[in-house]
Amino acid sequence: MTEQYLMDPKRKPSLAGVERAAGKIAAILPDTPLLPIEIEGTTIWCKAECLQPVGAFKIRGGWHRLTDLTDDQKKRGVVAFSSGNHAQGVAWAARRLGVPATIIMPGDAPRAKLENTRALGAKVITYDRMNGDRVQLADDLAQETGAVVVPSFDDPWIVEGQGSCGIEIREQMLARTGSVPDQIIVCCGGGGLASGTALANPAARIFAVEPEGWDDMKRSLEQGEIVPVEPNPPATDCDALQTLTVSPITFNILHERKATGIAVSATEVHHAMRVAFEKLRLVVEPGGAVALAAVLAGKIPMTDRTAITLSGGNVDNQLFAKIIAAD
Repeated sequence: MTEQYLMDPKRKPSLAGVERAAGKIAAILPDTPLLPIEIEGTTIWCKAECLQPVGAFKIRGGWHRLTDLTDDQKKRGVVAFSSGNHAQGVAWAARRLGVPATIIMPGDAPRAKLENTRALGAKVITYDRMNGDRVQLADDLAQETGAVVVPSFDDPWIVEGQGSCGIEIREQMLARTGSVPDQIIVCCGGGGLASGTALANPAARIFAVEPEGWDDMKRSLEQGEIVPVEPNPPATDCDALQTLTVSPITFNILHERKATGIAVSATEVHHAMRVAFEKLRLVVEPGGAVALAAVLAGKIPMTDRTAITLSGGNVDNQLFAKIIAAD
């Protein structure tokens, strides 16, 4: 593919784009660890994206997108919307590149995510998650200021950037075991990480895991078309995965790959957080623990070439302490 095509905002995400993003990420960040854990006699591999500088894989898509802005676009700045991890990824990239950044965040986002985003130099505007329209707010602000909108998943750069995680998983497993993964279990909100990982690993089975009641990707894959979250979804600690509807970009990739959606309960998520802390010494936020939760709950048959993502480590201290201390 030509460089011109890879710069086209209307293009479809591609393996070539993922590989390009992976090169850009490798130039500024070390690979996050791929850690083994034994579950019922089978060793699986955990990609610790919670150890990224912003505590989540979202730094990948943010860097890939912002580094492709033109000089004029960099001057006008960017606007993004996020519950916190994409916010921090964009803010981190914007500060490093000297780009003004405004982030639209739900007022009920974890305090740690709000504070961390502000600390990275971004301007934060809050809204009501259930009644406000974050996309419209971002579009209105972009129209007013000339800023570039950087969506959290509905964007080819974002999907390709998140897919760099899948490139690392593949290469790390090959180096450690002599084989590439045959299945990858991914935490899923809007599906950027899951679809990017699918592009990076064309031979692997892909499982996209969501919290119960917010499993719109699961239901969309089962029905063969995009369906939104049902009315009055339940409260969830998995704030990073509260996506009301997925995008054609991410859905189409996962649908074409025949990915499987899985839903996990709050009890299963909390158990996974405790296991990650006790066995891997990792602080993992609820949304970042859903893939491990699906495995521990026996919802996906294991192989010795299974990889999972632990995709976020941004959780308020009091909530984490409460979950870890529970039986």
